[in-house]
Amino acid sequence: MTRNEGGCLCGRVRFATLDQPKRVTVCHCRFCQKATGSAYMVEPIFDDRDFVTVKGTPKIFDQISEGSGQVVHVHFCSDCGTKLWLSFERFPGAVGIYAGTFDDPCWFPIDPAASKHIFLGVARSDTVIPAGLPTFVEHAVANDGMAQEETVYAMHHKIGS
Repeated sequence: MTRNEGGCLCGRVRFATLDQPKRVTVCHCRFCQKATGSAYMVEPIFDDRDFVTVKGTPKIFDQISEGSGQVVHVHFCSDCGTKLWLSFERFPGAVGIYAGTFDDPCWFPIDPAASKHIFLGVARSDTVIPAGLPTFVEHAVANDGMAQEETVYAMHHKIGS
């Protein structure tokens, strides 16, 4: 078992993951840009059975996804406002962690076998995508469940070039 903990800025909400992530999504969509206040979100995805709240109870903000029309549940600390994890109407049983909230945000690998960059169609024009990782213009899976076409760059690739 691989246990890794994380939490909010003030320490009132803490969580632990009990296994490796099933995959890592690097998302460049406008929701993730706004939610992180950054260019993209690094989001390791876990089965909900491999995720536990250790301390505190987060508040939940529900956002309708512009892409799927389904609810994304944003779990955050009501005291300091830190966004901690997401759960999804579209993907029941999955928990997506805001990677920067782990005590060690680099403990998990971002490797081609289980990682991807999505929504490159709205990524910042100066974003550099590492070679070898699957990328998608939008989501990797269409609303009807069909896999989308992926692109894998042989060399590091700058969006907009």
